[in-house]
Amino acid sequence: MRAMADMATSHWPFMKMHGAGNDFVVIDGRVSPVNLTAPLVRALADRHMGVGFDQLALITDGADLKVTFYNADGSQSAACGNATRCIAARELDQRGADSLQIEVTGRGTLTAVRNADGSTAVNMGQPQLEWHDIPLARDVDTLALPIDGTPVATGMGNPHCTFFVKDVAAVDLATLGPQIEHHPLYPHRTNVQFAQVIGPDHLRMRVWERGTGVTLASGSSSCATAVAAVRRGLTGRKVRIDLDGGTLQIDWRDDGVWMSGPTAHVFDGRLTADFLNNL
Repeated sequence: MRAMADMATSHWPFMKMHGAGNDFVVIDGRVSPVNLTAPLVRALADRHMGVGFDQLALITDGADLKVTFYNADGSQSAACGNATRCIAARELDQRGADSLQIEVTGRGTLTAVRNADGSTAVNMGQPQLEWHDIPLARDVDTLALPIDGTPVATGMGNPHCTFFVKDVAAVDLATLGPQIEHHPLYPHRTNVQFAQVIGPDHLRMRVWERGTGVTLASGSSSCATAVAAVRRGLTGRKVRIDLDGGTLQIDWRDDGVWMSGPTAHVFDGRLTADFLNNL
């Protein structure tokens, strides 16, 4: 309790952001140093008794800046593309810059740029396609996993499992998502995507994120799904992906998988002493 009281003296400021409905709490540790714990992250993630988010992002110093991501269950996430774009959009505005280098824990240094239309794009790096890099528990064909529905496995910093189906609206995501997330083939759990091919450059996708659950969008999942579609010969390397919360543009180029889409800085707030002292 004493530790919480000490932390409460700063009344931590935070930002609420979202990219296509994929929502985040962002804490700038450069302004107000914090000591995040798994119980605190879980308390903040509670949409009734906390703030609510799909992921939490902590900004610290590194490259132009460094970002560490946390899932709603308090576990760390190696990558979060939409949060990276949201943070990049704000930083680019503040710096009056056109590009930015963001060090992401577990993924390396990613490049973010301002598009001509004013949106923000981030290069999420090259996908991991070998079973041991994703990682999977054993050597299997990553293009056709031995799981009912023969999904595709892809690493984008986070492990992903992508199913291609005829109708994503018919998928019981809340039931199937947690089952696949904890499949023994994925030793670190996995994000789960169900995608429907609309056209050679158009996909519809729904997503279950490990450590969080059903989300309206997911950047790394969108990148993984686009890569899986290319590998299956279902689309070209530049695709539009419609998610429950909006649309993202994915372009798998020679230098990595680029993702563009909307960002929103919704509001700023402060955590109170009362909240922190009652954890």
